[in-house]
Amino acid sequence: MSRQNYMFTSESVSEGHPDKICDRVSDAILDAFLAEEELARVACETFATTDRVIVGGEVGLSSSEKLKDMMGRVESIVRNCVKDVGYEQEGFHWKNLQVQNYLHAQSAHIAQGVDNAGAGDQGIMFGYAVNETIDLMPAPIQYSHAILRTLAEARKSGDAAVLGPDSKSQLSVNYVDGKPVGVSSIVLSTQHLDASMTSNDVRAVVEPYIRKALPDGWISTDTEWHVNPTGAFVIGGPDGDAGLTGRKIIVDTYGGAAPHGGGAFSGKDPTKVDRSAAYAARYLAKNVVASGMAERCTIQLSYAIGVARPLSIYCDTHGTGQVHETEIEKAVAEIMDLTPTGIKDHLQLTRPIYERTAAYGHFGRKPTNDGGFSWEKTDLVEALKAAV
Repeated sequence: MSRQNYMFTSESVSEGHPDKICDRVSDAILDAFLAEEELARVACETFATTDRVIVGGEVGLSSSEKLKDMMGRVESIVRNCVKDVGYEQEGFHWKNLQVQNYLHAQSAHIAQGVDNAGAGDQGIMFGYAVNETIDLMPAPIQYSHAILRTLAEARKSGDAAVLGPDSKSQLSVNYVDGKPVGVSSIVLSTQHLDASMTSNDVRAVVEPYIRKALPDGWISTDTEWHVNPTGAFVIGGPDGDAGLTGRKIIVDTYGGAAPHGGGAFSGKDPTKVDRSAAYAARYLAKNVVASGMAERCTIQLSYAIGVARPLSIYCDTHGTGQVHETEIEKAVAEIMDLTPTGIKDHLQLTRPIYERTAAYGHFGRKPTNDGGFSWEKTDLVEALKAAV
């Protein structure tokens, strides 16, 4: 029997974190290619350091002329991403940084399997949902994201203009009878533009926003606060620490509360099951929980490169299920085509909807009218019930 009383911790990082800058650039390039062609192929990696952003990887379009045109747009995409995040510091400024583009045409050996509707690579992907928040996400990661989103909005609106783009949050959440009830400790490290600010000064700025982001009653007199615990944090972003696409996969998913298959998401088009099948697994797990069949659900899918159908489907309801896991496994295969093409079509993943996923998590977000976060819908509930 699983523990009912415990403490669990998750962290998040802001859109100005060096790795998240790189995720955003990779996904912005992906969106630009998909806006040009729905069947564009992209596997884009980004590296950022002081005054420099380097982009590389494989891309594919239907003509060499289109590809050449897109290559000419990469530098402006990079600069626009950095500008929107807000970097105008001496060692990393959107206007002055150097951009190096090493994107090249997709390998024909990879394309031959994908062009036949097969998976773009082998791998295992996990999806997870739990009924402890309204978005069916683990509370520690969901509220860690919420803190940083709230601070970013305040920074960009000018209400907290003294803050810089680079920040990290971490929450330790107390669980009683298996449900989150409060926060035992809050850790926040945030860049600030005034070098004279102390840790107490920074806390005075951020505390109202943190309290706003958390549920009422979760912060008590026993809650420990660690705001900029090492002191000054003025030099942030890639000028302070190098960044790389795909290094924050636990931040991107469930904060360590569920398994991760290992593959990163950003910069990959939907033929890469690292991304699309992870989205499908979350979609299925969320609908299982939303249907009342379980309080918690993990779905695993596995694939082989060039092979369309998943090699295996596994479900675990962690002892909370109202329906046996084997019945759920059969049902999800019945109600959704889990080939890469089927996932792409069902969730409409060929649209330019990815740049917005690069910070504050790929899951637990609200579906948008233009198709963003389509994997967060709970529109399979009735089909699931009928199938079991």
